Amino acid sequence: MISREILVLVGTAASIGFIHTVLGPDHYLPFIVMSRARKWPLPKTLFISFLCGLGHVLSSVLLGFLGIALGIAVIRLEGVESFRGSLAAWLLIGFGFAYFIWGLRRAWRNRPHSHPHLHSPSEEHDHPHTHEASHYHLHGRNQKANITPWILFTIFVFGPCEPLIPLVMYPAAKHSMAGVLLVTGAFGLTTILTMLAIIGVSSWGVSFIRLGRLERYSHALAGAMIIISGLSVQFLGL
Repeated sequence: MISREILVLVGTAASIGFIHTVLGPDHYLPFIVMSRARKWPLPKTLFISFLCGLGHVLSSVLLGFLGIALGIAVIRLEGVESFRGSLAAWLLIGFGFAYFIWGLRRAWRNRPHSHPHLHSPSEEHDHPHTHEASHYHLHGRNQKANITPWILFTIFVFGPCEPLIPLVMYPAAKHSMAGVLLVTGAFGLTTILTMLAIIGVSSWGVSFIRLGRLERYSHALAGAMIIISGLSVQFLGL
């Protein structure tokens, strides 16, 4: 029979998972802006977000179970999680900066321009266009589309769920291992479902936004937003 203390911890874990996700823009903002910039279908966006969220939660879960099994003091694991959090934030900032520069370069190369066409000695006109559609190689596009989710996944695996070990797993471990599994599952499930809900609704809404002449800067804007989310984690503790 599940004790009252475990049930309280399950509810606490779910609440902490929800608040932890909502207050952390790095949990959803990168996926929303990347989905808009790269024009990912909503199912693909949600699938990538799910995998990243799963890696994000499981990395801390494994560390927590290791600490419980080896009897490592919680203060030491908090130090490890703090280091992982800082590393993940800087990786996110670095990725955002690299993507921002790539986006600016892409926008510059794809700037609208025109070429005069002479049909006869007396008839000449211009055709304004960009080079994205006419000179974009499909195999190169697939490579970039494939590597971006893996970069995000790697960053999220490094990113810790800071409240999970000290506030959820260690208190439950005082009762039973079954209790640890229950509270960990509640925290992880709430975290991932909250991520998917925010990302799904926001990506659907953002897909209707038209940037007009700024559309060619969509990748650079996405990179800038990822930088901001990384900075907010590193320096504001979100």
